[in-house]
Amino acid sequence: MVIVLKKGIPEQEKNNLRDFLIRNKFRVNEIAGDEDTIFGAVGKLSIDPREVEILPGVERVIPISKPYKMASREYKKENSIFEVPNNRGQIIRIGGQRVVAIAGPCAVESLEQMMAVAERVSAAGAVMLRGGAFKPRTSPYAFQGLGEEGVKILKQAGDAYGLPIVTEIVSAEHIPVMKDYVDVYQIGARNMQNFELLKKVGALGIPVILKRGLSATIEEWLMAAEYLLSSGTDKVVLCERGIRTYEKATRNTLDLSAIPILRSLTHLPIIVDPSHAVGIRDKVPPMGLAAIAADADGIIVEVHCDPDKAMSDGAQSLYPEQFEKLMRDIDVLAPVVGKEIARIRGLPKPSVIHSENHTETDKVICAFSGGRGAYAEQAIGLYFGQDAKPLAVNSFREIFQAVADGKADFGMVPIENSLAGSVFDNYDNLLRFQDISIKGAVTLRIEHSLLAKPGATLDTIKNVYSHPHGFPQCKDFLDKYKWIHIDSVSTATAAQIVAEKDSIENAAIASGITSEYYKLEVLASGIESDPRNYTRFVVIAPNHVSISSVAKDSMCNCANNMANKASIVFATKNEPGALYDCLGIFHQRQLNMTRLESRPIQGQPWRYMFYVDLQLETSKFADSKKLIEDAIASLKNKAEDVRLLGLYNERSV
Repeated sequence: MVIVLKKGIPEQEKNNLRDFLIRNKFRVNEIAGDEDTIFGAVGKLSIDPREVEILPGVERVIPISKPYKMASREYKKENSIFEVPNNRGQIIRIGGQRVVAIAGPCAVESLEQMMAVAERVSAAGAVMLRGGAFKPRTSPYAFQGLGEEGVKILKQAGDAYGLPIVTEIVSAEHIPVMKDYVDVYQIGARNMQNFELLKKVGALGIPVILKRGLSATIEEWLMAAEYLLSSGTDKVVLCERGIRTYEKATRNTLDLSAIPILRSLTHLPIIVDPSHAVGIRDKVPPMGLAAIAADADGIIVEVHCDPDKAMSDGAQSLYPEQFEKLMRDIDVLAPVVGKEIARIRGLPKPSVIHSENHTETDKVICAFSGGRGAYAEQAIGLYFGQDAKPLAVNSFREIFQAVADGKADFGMVPIENSLAGSVFDNYDNLLRFQDISIKGAVTLRIEHSLLAKPGATLDTIKNVYSHPHGFPQCKDFLDKYKWIHIDSVSTATAAQIVAEKDSIENAAIASGITSEYYKLEVLASGIESDPRNYTRFVVIAPNHVSISSVAKDSMCNCANNMANKASIVFATKNEPGALYDCLGIFHQRQLNMTRLESRPIQGQPWRYMFYVDLQLETSKFADSKKLIEDAIASLKNKAEDVRLLGLYNERSV
């Protein structure tokens, strides 16, 4: 049963309730949801639920009607997201808004084979390495795997490329030789209803991928998951791998309809194995794409560098080039369904050394959108000083992806301009990339100039290039001329285009500093309509990274300062006064709300996410982190999908 606790229940009443349930042979899990805090009580119902409902601190009791209890939506309303760390300090999340790819050969054959595959799949976008060390085969004469040696090889290859390993366990007697090497256990289709194995693997408490049985119904599948959950692990991933039907054209029949059905029945993450489903190499990529389109959280695919010589399932194993193409296609598809591909970060730097003479290898890398001299690049210099090396990319999304992939340590992204308003793309990116958060912010004054090739005059110009925000910011100046306005990725890119076109008919609106990089002349400066033109940039990094952990001494002189800003996102319930109630939480705590923006929720017409910036008076609050945590806890009782985007120090210049 699900026991909904009263808001503000005293800790003693909560402990008394837990003790009562344990005495009555229930296993109790406390779950803090977006709306309520609940106790999930699992066990044989030996008492009348009304006996629980009358206890102090209990709001209501909801009996779970499904035979699978802990796996059901009644037990937990929100989708579960499971974390698997790698050896590079990165957290791989299964579930949520990231698409995970697990790849590798059907069977571990040798160290050379696994190292070669691991290198290729990690470069293409896989975040976990799969491979069978103990192989359950239909024929007793087929290759049965390398056993313990295979597990060790798999772990060695995975560690070399930052990939947690996934491998199948076929017997509980293998646990002692596997437990020190395996990050995620896989229960194969043939063992889905091997209940004794499920209980023993579940008791290990580590993540488990549970494949659907050859002819299992969805309910039977979820009941098998219940065995794992009730035995000790709270991390179970369901894997659809095709079921046996009368059709012989493919190895199995991939049941993609199971994905939306499971979404309504369970909170557990769902991935798809298209390799075993179709069993034909060239049919695997389209089914992998179809799985992501159907809202799967990821795929598990067989990849082999020489599948024609594979000792197991070579016919369904992709060549590395095919896997790379599949991942490129998923990279394009994922944003359409509101997701992004998870990637492994590069090897961490040995250290960051601070001295008077910085070298390029000493510096952290900060990505920005645009070319040399872009305002974002100036913001990097303003915020990091000499501690960062700018990395130019072509779009805001690429900044986030570069940080997520580890190509950059930080990103500098514009979030709002005092004249043009919010940069909505980056609000959406902050929501989409759940493993990235705001670590700092800086405000930069924007001073526009008109740049052109030497010899150009205001009379020779016919075309003017700039970022879309640049034109309205210079409206008064531009209204004097009948020039054609052409958008570019950034103001710096505009300057680069003008330089490359090498014509006196073209000009760019950009920073005067940019003219030095592209050998342009400043025809007019200070052309912005309002001199009070400022852009606020935020510094982003992976959730587990802090600025102080990368550079402690000189970086922006604020690494050790108390946070003075918090950014939060949430969705309101569909009821009168919902937004009013949420904003009242900030008012009650005397938190100064400096910004409120709404953005439509993808796939949910007429529903919106609200972005809030809070100004923290550091002299007033001794512990800003505790204050914000308290506000978020209260907000979860009033709102849905609450997330802290960042608690950070903001500088204004």
